[in-house]
Amino acid sequence: MIGWMQKLISPSLCSCIFKGTRKFSGVGKINHIAIAVPNLESATNLYKNVLGAKVSAAMPLPEHGVTTVFVELGDTKIELLHPLGDRSPISGFLGKNKSGGLHHICVEVENISDAVKALTDNGIRTLTEEPKIGAHGKPVMFCHPKDCDGVLLELEES
Repeated sequence: MIGWMQKLISPSLCSCIFKGTRKFSGVGKINHIAIAVPNLESATNLYKNVLGAKVSAAMPLPEHGVTTVFVELGDTKIELLHPLGDRSPISGFLGKNKSGGLHHICVEVENISDAVKALTDNGIRTLTEEPKIGAHGKPVMFCHPKDCDGVLLELEES
């Protein structure tokens, strides 16, 4: 499984998950790649009407400060993120990246608690102390990008 992740993503991103002595073997597929967008309607139109992809309805997630739209791409997805509310973390991202851009990569794990323990045991910081419920109704945890070679990594329990 580790070799598969290294070929698909990159050795440096995999080092975020696998550095140190304890290795977590429950990593699954990439669930989605998230893109922060300044105009959700325009971005949705691109994927739905120009590229012909199946897209979800916009879903506000006030607990995360975002509105999301998922673009279905076979066995993975693109998540379009737009700020929701004054304290949205996406507002800060878009303040630095006016046109939007890649925000995070989400990988599936069998057990979020085991994955978080393996990561923290290996010096990887998480952005919150406890997992939150994500857009798919499953527990998620974000890993600090400074510990993951500049990539904001989201873990989602499969």
